[in-house]
Amino acid sequence: METAAKIRRLVLRDGHSIRSASRSTGLSRNTIKKYLKDSSPPHYRRSHVPVRHVLADYEDRLRLYYEQDLKRPRRERRTAVNLYEQLVEEGYSGSYSPVCRFVKSLKADGSQLLHAFIPLHFKAGDALQFDWSEEHVVLGGVEQKVKVAHFRLSHSRKAFIVAYPCESQEMVLSAFVRALSYYDGVPRRVIIDNPKTMVTYVSRSKDRIFHPRFLALMNHYVMTRRAARSSKTDCLHTSLRLGERAG
Repeated sequence: METAAKIRRLVLRDGHSIRSASRSTGLSRNTIKKYLKDSSPPHYRRSHVPVRHVLADYEDRLRLYYEQDLKRPRRERRTAVNLYEQLVEEGYSGSYSPVCRFVKSLKADGSQLLHAFIPLHFKAGDALQFDWSEEHVVLGGVEQKVKVAHFRLSHSRKAFIVAYPCESQEMVLSAFVRALSYYDGVPRRVIIDNPKTMVTYVSRSKDRIFHPRFLALMNHYVMTRRAARSSKTDCLHTSLRLGERAG
């Protein structure tokens, strides 16, 4: 389209001849005459009716087979080769490549489900989330490493943070007392990670043995404790990030 516009400017606006425009652009005179005659942008015209691919008659069936396999255990699902062989038995006369491309497109469409998530909703006063982070601060002109205790109410998202020199047992207890004092209330349960100051043992079956002093703290405030299964399955690590807190 830009070439056509350039030719029309050379001849119709600047007064160049068709021969001169042909020499400067390298195009034939006939091509230049076509551009001068037709002001619409060039477009492609199909010379023949497109041929319907052989797989088109089997796409619905192939899609059905693929959806059926998704309900089966992973080891029992058919590969693209297996699906191709199935179609051949049913009369498909095309090659394997279109079947493979179609199966890949189905997988690509289904991969969007991997990005789905389950939204978490909490009632007011239901849960308090807690985790530690490591930060670097400058105290008296000297850069030092400190541990920051992060608290966040799951319903209101109201945050509270307090810094300590380390993550000792005393710091954990102090952080909880100060956080509950700040919130001026006690939630029903506390969601934590698995630090050794709170969880002394995690079995293969994911059963936890909590630290006696941490249990005493929970019993004193009559709160239920809940330890995260992993960083991927709980909201602790994502909701207590400094970046989210800043947002």
